[in-house]
Amino acid sequence: MTERKEDRLVQWILFAFGISSILIIIIIIAFIVQQGLPAMQYYGFFNFIFGMTWAPTNMQFGVFPMIVGTLSITALALLMAVPISLSCSIFLSEIAPPTMRRILKPTIQALAGIPSVIYGFFGLIVLVPFMRIHFGGTGFSMLTASLILTVMILPTIISISEDALRSIPLEYKEASLALGATQWQTIKNVIFPAALAGIITAIILGMGRAIGETMAVIMVAGNVVQIPGSIFDPVRALTSNIAIEMGYATGLHYNALFATGIVLLMVIIVLLLIVNYFNYKNKVTIGGGYL
Repeated sequence: MTERKEDRLVQWILFAFGISSILIIIIIIAFIVQQGLPAMQYYGFFNFIFGMTWAPTNMQFGVFPMIVGTLSITALALLMAVPISLSCSIFLSEIAPPTMRRILKPTIQALAGIPSVIYGFFGLIVLVPFMRIHFGGTGFSMLTASLILTVMILPTIISISEDALRSIPLEYKEASLALGATQWQTIKNVIFPAALAGIITAIILGMGRAIGETMAVIMVAGNVVQIPGSIFDPVRALTSNIAIEMGYATGLHYNALFATGIVLLMVIIVLLLIVNYFNYKNKVTIGGGYL
């Protein structure tokens, strides 16, 4: 009887911790919405989202150029990071010998532990002068920020993609090889398609990591509020806008920065919904035996 009471007590404690995490998220979202709503009500939701001018001194709070800047930096970073990440994850899961895997995997994971400001310093000292010398301009650009983000999101995409590839049952690989397929044909036609849902999840989580990055982007992107005409133009991201101006913002300007946070939350929530959809789809596919 005592053991049953202890089990119930532990269950209730764990349940309380689970509920508390949900409550914390709800409180954070409610606080940001409550603080940012006055700016959206004053300026208008669509004017705020699609406005082209960010001039707090003139009470103009259009964040569309920063939305475009954020998405452009992220898209370019993914364009460079995804092929590298998938190639590396396939190599680690299917080709690399055990000794090399023991060396490479911790090295890749160590990239995730480097503070973003260190990446920013590297970009500021190495990449910005390189861009200035070879491509002209100031060197602070969308491309420079995307290169830094590419390195920063590699560990996320590689680790999750490798786990997805290694989770495929060994029988699939053995059956393909037994039918006469080569190792590459097995990877391309059997293992990779079976792990596609997990790989897409890895890419979306990497995208979320890139969208939420602040310090490194501030240091190398140029922080000009404009829609970039090329990858060599300076841009300002949503996160950079909040970090740069929050220290001195007051009144409606302060509320507008929180409203910028609402836009970021909307983007992240959409990404999480997509991740959950692919996870659900993957579980249904495995459960139904369609892999």
